[in-house]
Amino acid sequence: MSDLPNPKSQIKNPESQNWFESWFDTPYYHILYKDRDYTEAQLFMDNITNYLNLPEEAKILDLACGKGRHSIYLNQLGFDVTGADLSENSIAEAKKSENERLHFVVHDMRKPCDEKYDAILNLFTSFGYFENDADNLTTLKAIQESLTEYGFAVIDFMNVHQVIANLVAEEVKTVDGIDFKIKRFHIDGYIYKEIDFEDKGQQFHFTEKVRALTLEDFENLMEEAGIYLLDTFGDYKLKKFHKSESERLIMVFK
Repeated sequence: MSDLPNPKSQIKNPESQNWFESWFDTPYYHILYKDRDYTEAQLFMDNITNYLNLPEEAKILDLACGKGRHSIYLNQLGFDVTGADLSENSIAEAKKSENERLHFVVHDMRKPCDEKYDAILNLFTSFGYFENDADNLTTLKAIQESLTEYGFAVIDFMNVHQVIANLVAEEVKTVDGIDFKIKRFHIDGYIYKEIDFEDKGQQFHFTEKVRALTLEDFENLMEEAGIYLLDTFGDYKLKKFHKSESERLIMVFK
């Protein structure tokens, strides 16, 4: 693996050492994950917006929105939506779908937003990427500062216990003629995914690295941030969270 190109060499900002700034800005990220179940995702957004009982004119922030597919759906439900993501390429693509009540911005989730929102949604394990653990607390505080007085935030994270228990160590996933060789492992409090593939005669190597945060970890962070955890769910149908069984860890707070 040492002779493979280092993804950090592709990062636009040479001072940055974050894996996600290179990987998420490549077309290969979107190729690998193109078959995600968006019907299930839309069901989740139907359920969570109903649960939050948001007014029709509610302003929603889709934090770490990628190319904006879920922002677009939330907008179709009638909400005033802003999608925010660190990837300039993803936001450039998402902006093609903008309208009067749907906007996209390049934004670092560690920083509070200029506007206040009635709901902030951080979907599909888009948290815990940072090298510095303090950034997780900084992000929670930034979310808190970006909410209206009566606003709600939702973090949809993996259920670490279930993921680790069912970790597939190695697999090859072929998408669009590219063989993505994937290795997964859990070490030092992180879940890693090593991704190797070849395209057009060039070898590529990327690493995904997510902090293995449990509900207890989130509760400690939220207590430190002065955040009130209202409810937890274990799947997109909003069933009760069970540590050993649930697919997801969905937290609602204000």
